[in-house]
Amino acid sequence: MPGTIVPLIEVFVEIPDFRKSRGKRHPLFAILALASAAVLCGARSYSAIADWGRNYGQPLAQALGFTHAKTPCAATLHTVFRHLDVVLFESRLRQWAEQVLAAYPPRPGEDEAIAIDGKTLRGSQKQGAPGTHLLSAVAHRLGVTLGQQAVDDKTNETFAIEDLLDVLVLSGRVVTMDALLTQRYIAQTILDWDGDYVMIVKDNHPQMLADIELLFQELSVVADTVTAAYDVDAGHGRIEPRLLVASSALADYLRWPGLQQVFRLERTVTIKKTGQQRQEVVYGLTSLSPARADAAHLLRLTRDHWQIENRSHWVRDVTFDEDRSQVRCGNIPEIMAALRNLAIGLMRLAGDTNIAAACRRYAAQPWAALALIGVQPKTE
Repeated sequence: MPGTIVPLIEVFVEIPDFRKSRGKRHPLFAILALASAAVLCGARSYSAIADWGRNYGQPLAQALGFTHAKTPCAATLHTVFRHLDVVLFESRLRQWAEQVLAAYPPRPGEDEAIAIDGKTLRGSQKQGAPGTHLLSAVAHRLGVTLGQQAVDDKTNETFAIEDLLDVLVLSGRVVTMDALLTQRYIAQTILDWDGDYVMIVKDNHPQMLADIELLFQELSVVADTVTAAYDVDAGHGRIEPRLLVASSALADYLRWPGLQQVFRLERTVTIKKTGQQRQEVVYGLTSLSPARADAAHLLRLTRDHWQIENRSHWVRDVTFDEDRSQVRCGNIPEIMAALRNLAIGLMRLAGDTNIAAACRRYAAQPWAALALIGVQPKTE
């Protein structure tokens, strides 16, 4: 990685240890390094992390920073993850992620956009764990998680997002989100931090939705305010043409903070094997002016927003089996989710597109996983 990015092992060293000295056998930074490397190799639970650490012997343990021949057992990891200051941990990871974005800047004319969406840890939720719905912020370009905020359930996303927005760097960036988070005060908060938004409008704003729908039925009247863009995605066994039409005609009519354009997005998904089709039409609004973002630009932003499901949530569920994880004590669910986010981000930065295959490769080459977090083999 570029030299301007602090290796993760150094980030872990700077996290203060909350434990008392008496009875403490393993350094906190080594435990966090062990957990990160193990998850890179496909470990799905703290028990699996403990098993992974004891599979590779003393050289690997020493390289990670352990002073004993054996790495921690599952009970030790349970205790540490349960009581680890998750706010501080997330804060240090967020600072590291910002270094990553700075080291890999966008190309001229390319947005630095952030997708915000929620995901429920279903297995932990069934066990009665608190805060099992996580609101995550993921960078469009690099797939790196910039932060997450635990909430009681999905209905509370609209309250928790303020806390998440307050810790994110929004200046000069575009925030994309789904209909649940399309709220006036959220739009205003983003503008106050010198950012922009792209929001989806559905039935939670019935009058505004009706006004936007009516506009796109009468486009000939406002033709001079309209831009349109079309593209086709033919991957993953399906064909998906997308047509986005945007207009600035309602910028002064709808009473919405910073509104510059509204848009209509039509998608038709055809499954190649069966020919089955599904059509979807969604409407949205943005603070980006036509001069800054025409229809083609908005089409890219909306498409990239939905990739948070494929590049983050889907990977956490399918590759790391997150929804079946039933950890419920203290901060463990959120810490494990943060470790999965971190592993996915590291692999994306390393150029991996197939995360499952990357996990298998690192499992076969554990020193490569250590190198990714900045740990090199000890040399005499």
